[in-house]
Amino acid sequence: MNPLDRTSARSSPKAEALPFLLLSMSWGASFLFMEQAVHDFGPLPTAAVRVAVASLFLLPLLIARGQWPALRRHWRPVLFCGLLNAGIPFALFSFALLHINTGLSSILNATVPLFGALVAWAWLGQNPGASRSAGLLVGFVGVAMLAWDKVGAGATAGSSLALWAVLACLGATLCYALAASFTHRYLSGLNPLMTATGSQIGATLGLALPALLTWPAHMPGPRAWASVVALGVLCTGVAYVLYFRLIENLGPARALTVTFTVPVFAILYGATLLGEAVTPWMLLCGAVVLCGTALATGVVRLPLQRRPAPAPSPAAPESIRST
Repeated sequence: MNPLDRTSARSSPKAEALPFLLLSMSWGASFLFMEQAVHDFGPLPTAAVRVAVASLFLLPLLIARGQWPALRRHWRPVLFCGLLNAGIPFALFSFALLHINTGLSSILNATVPLFGALVAWAWLGQNPGASRSAGLLVGFVGVAMLAWDKVGAGATAGSSLALWAVLACLGATLCYALAASFTHRYLSGLNPLMTATGSQIGATLGLALPALLTWPAHMPGPRAWASVVALGVLCTGVAYVLYFRLIENLGPARALTVTFTVPVFAILYGATLLGEAVTPWMLLCGAVVLCGTALATGVVRLPLQRRPAPAPSPAAPESIRST
């Protein structure tokens, strides 16, 4: 089945278990690869090379599927969306990984649905309801717990940088949320491969000059280059194809649940390959964030219902019944 065919029939969750697992592993590994690349490249060049590689990977697929004319027609909103959905957040996460570990970054990345629900509420008027509102509150409490743990009462220079890193991650997730609502309003109905490829091209154009101005004085080593190429091909290009398959075959709501499993792989990679410490407090806060996210996205619902308004009394005057 063509994963980019929008008319394909829905598959069962069991049939899509392998693509789901591969996508979780790929996006979890993106934090590992960013951490390996950013120390040699710097935040802006890391993000720029990543989206440039992804563009080169996706562009032949776009042309083969006959979507180049569609990109030419809709290039303005698609390229702008690329800055929100890739350019800015990739640079912010790259900066954050200079000061906090991959596990914490991935947990903060799991707040994307929280910000998505909040932005959709404020911008598109999509009222989340009582259960989802409770999820928003729980999720942001978990984020506050993580941030407080990194700063504490007596902030040092290191903890101050860690706080900026946490804020950078949250800024990135807010960009993802804004991009989702922007896409819903201005790019609905367009081919997802065209949108994905165009967004990577837009991010590449937007980051090109800042990356050149901040390009490292010394040429990055082979490990950094291998990491940034893996970021572009595996964690961006291939990951988009897998994500499109899940959306088409399972629907967007079920595909979104991949967000919950990404931190598991990111923490596993960081602990086993980078020797990063995983504290009980970080796991507790991560559980709070994921519970809030599950509620905010509607994956889990609380039995919260508004009390129905009392029926008007038949004997009451019309002026009272209408108030």
